[in-house]
Amino acid sequence: MTAFIAGPNGTADFSDTPLWLSVVKALFIFVYLLVSTLLVIWFERRVIGRMQQRPGPNRNGPFGLLQTLADGMKSMLKEDLKPANADSVVFTLAPLITATMCFVSFSIMPLAGDVTLFGHRTPLQLTDLPVAVLMVLAVAGVGIYGIVLAGWSSGSTYPLMGSLRATAQMVSYEIAMGLSLVSVFLYSGSMATSQIVQAQESLWHFIPACFAFFVYVVTMVGETNRLPFDLAEGEGEIVGGYFTEYSGMRFAMFFLGEYINMFTVAALATTMFLGGWQAPFGLPDNGWWGLLWFTAKLWFFMFVFVWLRGSLPRVRYDQFMRFGWKFLIPTTLLWVVAVAFYVAAKNNWFGGPILQIAGRDYSLAVLIVIGVCASLVIVASWILGDRAERRAAERLPQIPVEVDPFAGGYPVPPLPGQRLVEPGAADDAYAATKEVSRG
Repeated sequence: MTAFIAGPNGTADFSDTPLWLSVVKALFIFVYLLVSTLLVIWFERRVIGRMQQRPGPNRNGPFGLLQTLADGMKSMLKEDLKPANADSVVFTLAPLITATMCFVSFSIMPLAGDVTLFGHRTPLQLTDLPVAVLMVLAVAGVGIYGIVLAGWSSGSTYPLMGSLRATAQMVSYEIAMGLSLVSVFLYSGSMATSQIVQAQESLWHFIPACFAFFVYVVTMVGETNRLPFDLAEGEGEIVGGYFTEYSGMRFAMFFLGEYINMFTVAALATTMFLGGWQAPFGLPDNGWWGLLWFTAKLWFFMFVFVWLRGSLPRVRYDQFMRFGWKFLIPTTLLWVVAVAFYVAAKNNWFGGPILQIAGRDYSLAVLIVIGVCASLVIVASWILGDRAERRAAERLPQIPVEVDPFAGGYPVPPLPGQRLVEPGAADDAYAATKEVSRG
């Protein structure tokens, strides 16, 4: 385990880091993310190709490794089209906002512990703040502006609908994501990423905060608009979402921002729940070894992203939003309250283990049982609510199965589940009714 040197306000120590070295580290992070993006696009296409029994890219370069580079060059050389009704300035600004915000979020991620770089002892981290994790959430909120502006500035209906739907999705799941991180703050006693990693020296947070880890994994997939939650780009519903009118390098900026955002949320999950750059099983993690372990955990989450895309179908938008508002947010609130009581009882009220039997501490097991029971209560209430809504829907006036499209004088297409009456059948039925009334 690398010795951790705390700086002011409980953050990492950058006292031996001159300004030029910070510029070098910023350039290193930029190159690290760009190279990782080139590799993960190739990796995704190869893995999904294997899952679908097809080869994937295998022409450009060894094993097709240069295929992503060729696609990037194609995007740079393609004609950059802009709709006639588009707002030129905002139309160009939107993809820049989306692409740059993801790089900013990665600046507080500790890639490794203290390393020696050009004769200086410095953390392999660009910067650190007492509220570093909140900065990531704030930057993610700013990145949503790029999506909104892209849909609005296109001057078209479908991009506007896609941007509104994507914004509602991302804002909704950012609430659950932020709540899932609160329990980590309570366990570690800090919001600085370096302190959170140091607090996991003996036990990674994904064990005591297992439910929060599950919620975060679900929300990070929804936050990045990936399958099965890529509802912002539902091609069968709204063409291509908020970037329907984009082409060339403007489209490539959105594409880059999506993958960088995947690395950002995966890096945050690694830092908050999987011990950051710390090695498992007591393996060496001093110096540059930490970068190896951090990268390995990062790519584990990238494989999960690819695995989900190749395995699961797209869900319905109303189901997805309902799951977030009616299940994830209430259960995460209950989990945060339970963790707060657990931490307060252990540190202040009991001064030690809450439940101890035969010399063994069962406090964590009690907390997990409370979280599972709370989740079951929420699920039960959700199911009962669904049944109540179905019973209420059954009491509503039923739509007739047969419909005459020319009944009102104008041709009206049938609703799903309806069938058209035969031509003239409605007139015959009407005439027969009049004859009966006369008789």
